[in-house]
Amino acid sequence: MARSRSQRFDAIVLEALEPIEQRWHAELTELDVAVDEVPEVQVTAPEKVVWDDDVVVDANVPLARLVPAGVDRHGLPTRARIVLYRRPLEARARDGQDMADLLHDVLIEQVATYLGLDPDVIEGQ
Repeated sequence: MARSRSQRFDAIVLEALEPIEQRWHAELTELDVAVDEVPEVQVTAPEKVVWDDDVVVDANVPLARLVPAGVDRHGLPTRARIVLYRRPLEARARDGQDMADLLHDVLIEQVATYLGLDPDVIEGQ
């Protein structure tokens, strides 16, 4: 059965996340990973959008964001999560392997930020 574009993307995300999760499982039990189509943008100056430090950006286009744990509008606790933006990531990948490599790099960077470690430590180098 043919899978949709978003289902294929989700499968690649899981494959890219697997080696990171295996190595850092104990440290990532309170972290979720989610996928959004595109980021929400609040433009204050049309000529220049400035992204927070928790956003992975390529050519001023956000690829992912680390959302810290907190409290939702109902006062309930929320878990930390990495949000990957599917369409900007797809626009930067030439093929499936390029997408897997890109997702791996973005996830390494976001997990490193979440854990307060250097990306090389997360990568195991």
